[in-house]
Amino acid sequence: MIKLYHTPISFNSRRVWIALIEKNLPFELVEIHLDGDHLEPEFVAMNPFHRIPVLVDGDFCVVESLAIMDYLETKYPEPAMLPKDPKDLAVVRMVELVTINELIPQIYPLSSEKMGRGTPEISEIEKAQEKVNTVLTFFEGLLDDRPFFASNDLTLADCVAGTVVVLMPLIGVSLDDFPKIKAWCDRLMSRPSWQQTQFTEAQMAVFATRRQKFLAKAEVG
Repeated sequence: MIKLYHTPISFNSRRVWIALIEKNLPFELVEIHLDGDHLEPEFVAMNPFHRIPVLVDGDFCVVESLAIMDYLETKYPEPAMLPKDPKDLAVVRMVELVTINELIPQIYPLSSEKMGRGTPEISEIEKAQEKVNTVLTFFEGLLDDRPFFASNDLTLADCVAGTVVVLMPLIGVSLDDFPKIKAWCDRLMSRPSWQQTQFTEAQMAVFATRRQKFLAKAEVG
């Protein structure tokens, strides 16, 4: 049985969770609270970097979400979530890496207050918004007449980018200027995998409170 060690509100965790559902694989969820569970010896033995997600498949352990999804795609190739065409595959990889390297770092200043991490400087927020708009403009240009990135079927790019972009309105980022992205988000949100893994603002608030207390205790210690 596959086990996914995860945190429900984590982008990194959720993209793997969705891929598992979309591939119709049986798996067990093990929730890791980031106020101490990630430091327990059992977890550290699986991932010495203390991060989620971690996937265990039999006697094989995989860390890092992109590596996990590539592993799942190769070992469990149906339904396929990577296109074969070189250009389409390049688009999928671009979307994955731009999401992780360019988009997600900008989420932190924009969500800082909501997550209980304080209020960033206005200049920092404005800079983050500008970079987010650059990414969304780039993504808007990559979406064509197919329903998903470079494919008629859901790809790993949709799992990676979709788990971030669909939440943009929650942190004050409007998608009104990006009609293709907005329609794409609607398609994603209609899928059972997105509905099943969707977290609430209440869950986000609980996570923020627990994490804040943990960090404060660590500073005192």
